[in-house]
Amino acid sequence: MFEYHGWITVRESVGDDDEVRLRRIVDGLRVHVAEIAGPYLLDLRWMNGEAFIHLGGHQNHRSAEVAGLLAHVGSVAPGSYGLVHIRDDEDPGHENEIRVLRLVRGTVSEHTETMLSPCVPTLEDPFGIEGS
Repeated sequence: MFEYHGWITVRESVGDDDEVRLRRIVDGLRVHVAEIAGPYLLDLRWMNGEAFIHLGGHQNHRSAEVAGLLAHVGSVAPGSYGLVHIRDDEDPGHENEIRVLRLVRGTVSEHTETMLSPCVPTLEDPFGIEGS
């Protein structure tokens, strides 16, 4: 199982964005989002003058497109930032963790989400034990 939920604030740079260049970047990202869109949540929209991407899904197996999307946004809009929380029960060594992909200044890094990990017993009871 591969579950993910996240957001990205799209920014051209860490300084002031040039609105014309940012709109061109977002138009290019809109094409990229359309190419990878599927039955899951993947939304790029403007809100109050800022561009945001929201994504979420629950698939049978890991998709490289999630991390690939963050890396792509970071490469074309290095001022962007965001978080994507992932639960992947097929990730060796991390089967019982919620992981966080963090995009900051064009770089994607991976971390353990300590507020939700370990999944058992934080989110679920051990197998064969019912909750109260």
